[in-house]
Amino acid sequence: MYRGLSEIMGNHHDDLARLASFFGGEEAINVVKALAQAGTTTDDVIATQANVRLNTARKVLYKLYDHALVTCQRSRDEKTGWFIYHWKLQPDQLDAFVRSRKKKALETLRTRLEFEKGHSFFMCKECLNVRVTFEDAMESAFRCSGCNGQMVSDDNRKTIQLLEDLSHKLESELSDRPAAFVTEKV
Repeated sequence: MYRGLSEIMGNHHDDLARLASFFGGEEAINVVKALAQAGTTTDDVIATQANVRLNTARKVLYKLYDHALVTCQRSRDEKTGWFIYHWKLQPDQLDAFVRSRKKKALETLRTRLEFEKGHSFFMCKECLNVRVTFEDAMESAFRCSGCNGQMVSDDNRKTIQLLEDLSHKLESELSDRPAAFVTEKV
């Protein structure tokens, strides 16, 4: 059908494949492969080569465009008067996109870490999925809102340690080299 993404994109292929998967799974990977092989081409050609529906190809392309990972040039078909969009990958923007995602994740981690450090927590010993701050536990007389069971103190030192470790890892990645796409959920 067409060459592998690694042959087409060089060093960026792994990151781009993971990014495409993040945006739309296997169909998105096929769209990116088709676009990478074609260079600059229309969404019709991309959809045909990727063996996906046209609106699926467009959805993936728009998501990539929203993050400046593809460019788009518009021209008018002289026969029909309709606009034709020509798409092209911008693999050089991949590192900037990944770095911005990591910075957002780091911000979220830091916010959560401060919240964990600044509060004491209580859990329902029956439900085990109800976790509230000390203030909320006091308001409910240390009773679970789900089962009316007794709330017990929850030691959040492991949570704090995990958040600190993840924060340090992201800080290190951001300070070292250009970013690589991370699929871990925070």
